[in-house]
Amino acid sequence: MAKNIVQGENYRFTLLTDRLIRLEYAAGGHFEDRQTQLVQNREFGDVDYTLKEHNDGHLIEIETKYYHLYYDGGEFAASNLWIDAKYQYKLHDSRWYFGEDEDGNLGGTYATLDHADGEIPVETGIMSRNGYAYLDDTDSFAIADNEFTPRVVEQVDGYFFAYGREYREALADFYKLSGKTPILPRFALGNWWSRYYKYTQDEYLQLMADFDKEQVPINVSVIDMDWHRTTDVPSRFGSTWTGYSWDRNLFPDPDRFLTELKKQHRHVTINTHPAGGIRAFEDSYPAVAKHLGLDSEHEEPAPFDLDNQKFRKAYFEDVHHPLEKQGIDFWWMDWQQGTSRNKEKVEPLWNLNHYHYLDNARSHDGEGLILSRYAGPGSHRYPIGFSGDTIYYMGLVKLPTILY
Repeated sequence: MAKNIVQGENYRFTLLTDRLIRLEYAAGGHFEDRQTQLVQNREFGDVDYTLKEHNDGHLIEIETKYYHLYYDGGEFAASNLWIDAKYQYKLHDSRWYFGEDEDGNLGGTYATLDHADGEIPVETGIMSRNGYAYLDDTDSFAIADNEFTPRVVEQVDGYFFAYGREYREALADFYKLSGKTPILPRFALGNWWSRYYKYTQDEYLQLMADFDKEQVPINVSVIDMDWHRTTDVPSRFGSTWTGYSWDRNLFPDPDRFLTELKKQHRHVTINTHPAGGIRAFEDSYPAVAKHLGLDSEHEEPAPFDLDNQKFRKAYFEDVHHPLEKQGIDFWWMDWQQGTSRNKEKVEPLWNLNHYHYLDNARSHDGEGLILSRYAGPGSHRYPIGFSGDTIYYMGLVKLPTILY
């Protein structure tokens, strides 16, 4: 790997392939070598390239079969770092200047279709009609021993893709860089039933029986948020959007309910909006309060914070695992509460997807599964993603589907 690195005091260029190069600038002279939220692997093998130093006024020139990089020194900017891609897809040139957008990008995806009505702007992707694209990894956290951790401070950490219109090859190397998509459990490839409706226990079981009668196989039973208490919680606790305790008015015997679904060879997922944390009205609260040393007499809540390892332990062991023992196979994390609003904390959706997937994989012989929204590049490692709450009408159905 070292032979593919061109490095100075504050800059580092790592050639991963003759079409893919990593660009780093760190004022402190320290660079990140660990995995990140985006990147899982940087070992691609040797690369054939030519290096020129102090040539024709440039500090560094790096040339491969598919691109020619020029760097004049200093913190990266359009004035001192640019790359010529060796393609003829643009009329005047095929030059990318650092930090500048290019108009040929074919787009990536979008976090959610919540409230989307018609076309929406998408993020930048790795494929372009012009033959090159740039993917930024500067703000992601590092991963060590499957834990998110603050990364080495760098002003720039990004990847330049120069794959021309060899889009399959670009995608293949993207997955080699960012990690493979896990194989789904076989049951997840069957039919799922999901409806935002306040079913009773008997109504839901009868519905499944009706599907069987009509010979419509349902592999996955999805129970939306009304499985938990929403109408009988004292108002002092605020919104009931978050909940972890069965609504006994609708599901008087959840053990029997789940047992019946298992007898029918169905897998079960239930909806959770976790932002409200664990509050004193929950069945699991006494265990959580003991685990976290909360003042239960005064109903001290446990705020949602998966960055906190102690909370995360209670969150899984005291709240989710008991429900899984009842018969819940995996979780539908319906995160709708935005970002962390703090660059020093991991985005909540990333935390949810990462730690829930790992926790589920541990209890299912490595075959993890979640249902959640897209958190950013690298999210393909945590299947399955869903679109969010879409507005449904035929005009929207006709739009191209770009979520993955």
